[in-house]
Amino acid sequence: MNRETPALSEGYPFLPLSRDGLVDRVAHSLVSAILSGAIAPGDRLAESQIARQMDLSRAPVREALRLLESSGLVEYRTNRGFFVRVISASSISDLYELRIIIETAAVRRLTEFNPDALSSLRAQLAELHRLADEGADMMSHVSADMQFHRLICEGSGNQRFLQVFDQISNETKLGLLVIGRLYDDPHRMAETHEPILDAIAAGDADAAEAAIDYHIRVAKDMVTEHILKQQEAAGT
Repeated sequence: MNRETPALSEGYPFLPLSRDGLVDRVAHSLVSAILSGAIAPGDRLAESQIARQMDLSRAPVREALRLLESSGLVEYRTNRGFFVRVISASSISDLYELRIIIETAAVRRLTEFNPDALSSLRAQLAELHRLADEGADMMSHVSADMQFHRLICEGSGNQRFLQVFDQISNETKLGLLVIGRLYDDPHRMAETHEPILDAIAAGDADAAEAAIDYHIRVAKDMVTEHILKQQEAAGT
């Protein structure tokens, strides 16, 4: 399917921003719009239009878009500009493979050297269950899920793990939001984290590594299958 994707609608309410931390704030506004679904995968992000809505010059908008390009949310097409990235089955599979490498190493380090991280992980699991009880929206579930995994990378004490996780986090979120729902029962998303927590609590690094490997691989297969079906239905 080779038709041109539409430009960003004039209707999205980007608001004027102050000049403090400008590029990061522009990037944050764009991320919020993309992950909320207000700007869809494949939509063009017109720098001049966004700058006009935010009452800015184009320079900080372009810098912000370059930041999002490095995080995988946005892609630049020669002579056409910036577009919200369309997540493919192969790209999301590669992304989850990277997460497996990082997070298995991170959970081993955490289990062996930082048992104090257990309390924050328990609190985050409780938050996942709370969201399920309240019937929260998909974005809230996805953000809470990713925070659990971020806490593992943070708790490992290896800042490189955390930096890479933060770099790919939004792309992972976009892949999950594109498919709409991973489990019919939202409590299931919370429950899939429990074996990881149990292994960490037992101080068993081998079991913790195996548990998170299994957890991410199952999610990888489910997300990849969903996106592949969407691609096939769209004829892409």
